[in-house]
Amino acid sequence: MKKSKRRKKSNTWKIKQHRDQFFKKSKTLGYRSRAAFKLIELDKKFRFLKENTNLLDIGAYPGGWSQVARQKIDTGKIMSLDLEKMEEIKQVSFLQDDFLKDSTRLQILKFFKGNLDVILSDMAADTTGNKSLDCIRTNQLCSEAIEFSYKNLKKNGVLVSKLFMGEDFLQVKDLAKSKFEKVQFFKPEASRNESKETYIHCAILKTL
Repeated sequence: MKKSKRRKKSNTWKIKQHRDQFFKKSKTLGYRSRAAFKLIELDKKFRFLKENTNLLDIGAYPGGWSQVARQKIDTGKIMSLDLEKMEEIKQVSFLQDDFLKDSTRLQILKFFKGNLDVILSDMAADTTGNKSLDCIRTNQLCSEAIEFSYKNLKKNGVLVSKLFMGEDFLQVKDLAKSKFEKVQFFKPEASRNESKETYIHCAILKTL
């Protein structure tokens, strides 16, 4: 892509941002991203953030979801995880590492000591320009979150994860249904209309 085209695309994105009601509200209320309102809507619908919740926020940068979680959770432990360095949030532990690495997962388990109530994942793969491939790669991350959640959440635990509507959507849905008693989908109003993203809400682990 030529520089002029990249610059034009970047400027168009900036104009959209400044016209966006959720972008404006995030600045007014001190949230680090408009995505904070997605989590607010998701919690309003499914009611999974409670005072004593122990919560893992994967793909946390820049921290909007962790900010919302901290406002809702009084006594529970919160860990935020991302490849990108994130500014500190009071009473939130941050781990800069790759969720897919075994060593990272061991650190997560050590932090929560087997007492994990909620896992949030807003992970998305780096874009390649190929929308179909990007969708598949992000949905693979969702599948990883489902598998990890099934192994490490408490019996009545909850997973909320980003998922894209694409050719492998049903495959991810079936995986979730094989692991959880309740599987629901919801696209928050704060998600952009043109986005293929939705969110999967999984609750109560299935037992063998």
